[in-house]
Amino acid sequence: MVVVKSLLERARAAMPGGVSSPVRAFGSVAGDPPFLARGAGAEVWDTEGRRYVDLVGSWGPLILGHAHPAVVEAVTRTARDGLTFGATCEAEVELAERVLAGYPFADKVRFVSSGTEAVMSAVRLARGATGRDVVVKFEGCYHGHSDGLLVKGGSGLATQGLPASAGVPEAYTRLTEVLPLDDEEAARKLFAEQGDRIALVLIEPIPANAGLLLQRRAFLELLRELTTEHGALLLFDEVISGFRVAPGGATELFGIRPDLVTLGKIVGGGLPVGAYLAPAALMDQVAPLGPVYQAGTLSGNPLAMAAGLATLRELERPGVYAALEERGARLEAGWSRALARSAVDGTVRRVGSILWLALQAGTPPRSWHAIDARAAEVYRDLHGRVLAAGTWMAPSAYEVAFLSTAHTAEHVDRAVSALETALAALSVGEGTGPAQ
Repeated sequence: MVVVKSLLERARAAMPGGVSSPVRAFGSVAGDPPFLARGAGAEVWDTEGRRYVDLVGSWGPLILGHAHPAVVEAVTRTARDGLTFGATCEAEVELAERVLAGYPFADKVRFVSSGTEAVMSAVRLARGATGRDVVVKFEGCYHGHSDGLLVKGGSGLATQGLPASAGVPEAYTRLTEVLPLDDEEAARKLFAEQGDRIALVLIEPIPANAGLLLQRRAFLELLRELTTEHGALLLFDEVISGFRVAPGGATELFGIRPDLVTLGKIVGGGLPVGAYLAPAALMDQVAPLGPVYQAGTLSGNPLAMAAGLATLRELERPGVYAALEERGARLEAGWSRALARSAVDGTVRRVGSILWLALQAGTPPRSWHAIDARAAEVYRDLHGRVLAAGTWMAPSAYEVAFLSTAHTAEHVDRAVSALETALAALSVGEGTGPAQ
């Protein structure tokens, strides 16, 4: 057993904040971050042996749960033949075909190593294809940490209280227009003023990185109409929602055809991966066929391809998405009951196996500006208590919860019980402590 205090001191001495990604540092919640040692199915264990029902799922990729036998077997078998070649492998072709089957509007896909890289590359492609420079994004939508898009987006910046990032040149941000979500008038106004300069509009069709800010289909349809009318492209960033909410992600769910889609997380089965896809007329402008350059040493590496391929094969089994819907509905109902019986204002927002505690009165927000800042304070007090009750939840009020096929009714009920316990403790002002 590793003593967390000693490990935390070593981590903070060797890495900024002791972490490799900011939200993991527990800066916006109480206590120090536990170190996770292993995961199996719907559960994780920390280095001190405490067990938790996992509602983070490595921030979304683990739709089958931890160490799914089919994924582990595929990766193990592949690793025996080599970890990376810097050349195309058979699994890469098979995964490309399966990805495209989920998104029939697209003809070709390019694999990269992260969601950030996928979006960055897709933005470059859009600019190259249109000959325009301006990109439009929306407040609260996170598209990775490339310079031009690190403006008013996502839980990381919100958790740190930063509107953008130091080190991003002003010249980059001048080429990024930021609109509020769910504001048709603002979108029409921007296109009326700058429509001939806009290369791309990019949006999470299911924004899930600053809360779960579900958008109206009518708003997404308007973006499709405006981009088509003005010769701009529309990108659906489905790094989170791709293969999560349906086999064809939010693109299938809403029935709206974008020009580009970016993917990540689930298509790598838990290993680093990203992808961007589009019709051939657009993708054929990517090198080596066209003038838009993009490359990557580990892109399409056999381990990530094997893990992704094994995951998508499992998702093709009959009843998988129906089972995820049932588990999501069960957790939504349980959390909703717990909130209704407590003194804490809040509702549960859900789409499929993605859930978010909107800890404020009234209708759950659809835009970043509609989120009550006090919700983060409530979540800070809740988080440690939920953790102490044996449920691993994201250390940020703006992140969502994910369920997997490994979650059973018992796991869901334990997560409901943890929130009930936390809400009860919060109402009487009890302190937090480690889960046993």
